[in-house]
Amino acid sequence: MQAFKEPTNMEEIDHFLEEQPLAFLYIYRDNCSVCHALMPQVKRVLEDYPEIQVRQVNADTIPEIAGRFSIFTVPVLLLFVDGKEVLRKARFVQMAELENQLGKITEAYSV
Repeated sequence: MQAFKEPTNMEEIDHFLEEQPLAFLYIYRDNCSVCHALMPQVKRVLEDYPEIQVRQVNADTIPEIAGRFSIFTVPVLLLFVDGKEVLRKARFVQMAELENQLGKITEAYSV
């Protein structure tokens, strides 16, 4: 399982969202046990969607991300299609539901 790339500032995140048609952000904090437990599960689900480009973002390193995307808890999973947010999951995420929604979104995008 490969590691997600991790931007170091908001400019990198903005560039990523502008450049990638299907862009996924996994936002976490260092001291969040749920974040660290959920990350491997999300990675496994995303392996089935190679068309989705992924970045993990440490909200401790880039605190302004919370204000930019109205984040009040972590982890937060955000999917953007052509720069627009189309999916948001936070804290306790049901993997089957996430996979179902990703499948529908990627199928609709590829049509």
